[in-house]
Amino acid sequence: MSDLFRETAAGRIIRFISRRKLLQHPEELPGFQFQYPTAQSLEKVTSKIEKGSLDATVIPDLEKSEPKSDSSSTTDPATPKDEFILVDWYSADDPANPQNWSTNKKVLVASEICLYTFTIYIGSAIYAPSIEGVMKEFGVSEVVASLGLALYVISYGLGALLWSPLSEIPVLGRNSIYIVTFFIFVILLIPTALVQNIGGLLVLRFLLGWFGSPCLATGAAGFSDMFTFLKLPYCLAFWAASGTMAPAMGPIVAGFSVPVKGWRWSLWENLWLAAPVFVLLFLLLPETSSDNILLRRAVRLRKVTGNTNIRSQSEITQQHMSAKEMAFEALVKPWEMNILDPAVLFTTLYASLCYAIFYTFFEAFPLVFPAMYDFSSGESGLAFLSIPIGVGLTIPVCLLHYAYKVEPGLAKNGAPEPEVWLKPGLIGNFLVPIGLFIFAWTARPSVHWIGPVIGVAICQSGSYIVLNVLFTYIPNIYPKYAASLFAANDAARSTLAGAAILFGRPLFLNLGVGGGVSFLAGLALLCSVGFYALYYFGGNMRKRSKFAVA
Repeated sequence: MSDLFRETAAGRIIRFISRRKLLQHPEELPGFQFQYPTAQSLEKVTSKIEKGSLDATVIPDLEKSEPKSDSSSTTDPATPKDEFILVDWYSADDPANPQNWSTNKKVLVASEICLYTFTIYIGSAIYAPSIEGVMKEFGVSEVVASLGLALYVISYGLGALLWSPLSEIPVLGRNSIYIVTFFIFVILLIPTALVQNIGGLLVLRFLLGWFGSPCLATGAAGFSDMFTFLKLPYCLAFWAASGTMAPAMGPIVAGFSVPVKGWRWSLWENLWLAAPVFVLLFLLLPETSSDNILLRRAVRLRKVTGNTNIRSQSEITQQHMSAKEMAFEALVKPWEMNILDPAVLFTTLYASLCYAIFYTFFEAFPLVFPAMYDFSSGESGLAFLSIPIGVGLTIPVCLLHYAYKVEPGLAKNGAPEPEVWLKPGLIGNFLVPIGLFIFAWTARPSVHWIGPVIGVAICQSGSYIVLNVLFTYIPNIYPKYAASLFAANDAARSTLAGAAILFGRPLFLNLGVGGGVSFLAGLALLCSVGFYALYYFGGNMRKRSKFAVA
């Protein structure tokens, strides 16, 4: 437990205040002796890093290396100024390596990230029941009031473009960005609930989405820090579920209270959820980035031994990258790939459509359940239960398929062709248009309300499958650019979803709920055909792509 707490924000603050006398690392304990590995020239190892061929001859086993000194305070006299000592894990089972953490510790950290993600996502839709109250208090149109939802969704997508590359900078890591931005998020919730003008409300809602976005951009990377390739899909399944179910829970949580307590009540409810979650993360969320952990180990070893040639791999890599190169890789490269690579472009468009369809339900439901079935605000919120029910029924099926079909094959034969990951979507992707057509054709007073509810459940079940397989497919083709591609995908999805919140109501008013939803179903059906094309012809497209490594 002390090892976990030492790596948390609270633990690091205690170490700073005590001048590292409390919660000490092994390198800081009396009698510690650093075993020097063979020094390698900076130029030689850097070239290997750039080629992606850093092997055991470059990073020696520190357990097997002969010690160069008998004291923790002396330096290695044989190391020239232009050579360095590369810091790695002390052994294959080094407890500092997140891959070696106990199962209980991994589950705790993964659960915290899922809860953090849930808190941010529910903050978007928990505002939806407040739109009518905002219209009345500030005397604005429904489109303007809906901007409070749209701007939040758009900003947490745009924020990913900044926070995702920042989290890959070793000196920052993931945890410091999580804690600082989440703290700002919690503080901003207070003026958001008290603001007295529409302009201030919209600006604050935008800032909330912006500062809430880090976990949405880098949560998957945090899981990959801890879990092996074989076990990672289990984590991603629950993380995706937390992100899908959370917006659906917003109207359920606030639907009954807002009509009684006023529109600001939903914003206070968001604070009551976020503040305890922040305290939990502050006390119990450790750093998971191995680059950050090894960089701080290198700093401690330099201080203990006095040897300035001790470096972490991330320090070596980053000192040969300019800020311009880093910005290009993070901000420009993903969009270049979207333009030049059909597979990336299709996955971005399809994922964005699924996400936009999800958020159009926040505009469609008020036109269906209160108007056609005389549901109250709270009862209309309960209709959103169809989403977690649909996703909840799908998750066990997906996990059983992976556990009994996919994982044994991976363990036996290694990584398959990337298109293999798309197989569950060959059936699942048709659930999206099927569910939409059911919703469109049953949303009328002459048909029981359970009809459109079933349609939504089927649609979101399909969306969950599609997003899962697409997000597994992309990093298997483009591992080098995976983090930036996910950030760009998040930005595209959120931007279209935010726009869907604004164009959804005019679409349904002009075409009718049946016509508008059928139009979206037609777009989803076209994407289903494209999905099959990606499965059967993706291999040929990859061979012609200058970005693919598979």
